[in-house]
Amino acid sequence: MSATRIGASALAATLLLALPAGAQGLLTTHRIPAPLAAEAVAAAVAQCASQGYGESVVLLDAGGVPQASLRGDNAGLATLENADHKAYTSVSYKEDTGVLVERSAKATLSPALNRLPRLILSQGAVVIKLGNEVIGAIGASGAPGGEKDEACARAGLAKIQDRLK
Repeated sequence: MSATRIGASALAATLLLALPAGAQGLLTTHRIPAPLAAEAVAAAVAQCASQGYGESVVLLDAGGVPQASLRGDNAGLATLENADHKAYTSVSYKEDTGVLVERSAKATLSPALNRLPRLILSQGAVVIKLGNEVIGAIGASGAPGGEKDEACARAGLAKIQDRLK
């Protein structure tokens, strides 16, 4: 690379760095810190274990990226992937999956829900919000019934909810 190109690149980088963040069009987003995410999934697994269920739990950020996951003792092989899909569906639609299941009974959901990867119409995930901003979702799988999975996911969220600020 020529000295002229290097100099021009350095000047462009300096000018960009000198602009205030708002001028660059950056967005402010929030993520759940790793220790809280780990605490939430552990609490959800423990809640289900106390009821005799082998549960797996996944917490995703708002972009659908896993932040924490835990496969509980005696949880089935597919439960971890299923928990991920439930959380992904919840964060994608910005709704608890129980609400989505109810809406599907009334045929008010897009048919795409049945065709896109990682989306699953199954109760067991709750959306995580900071005010009105969706910052993630926690999904659970392994209990005998989606309502029990959702209760465990809610227990995980309840464990950290007061510290989400």
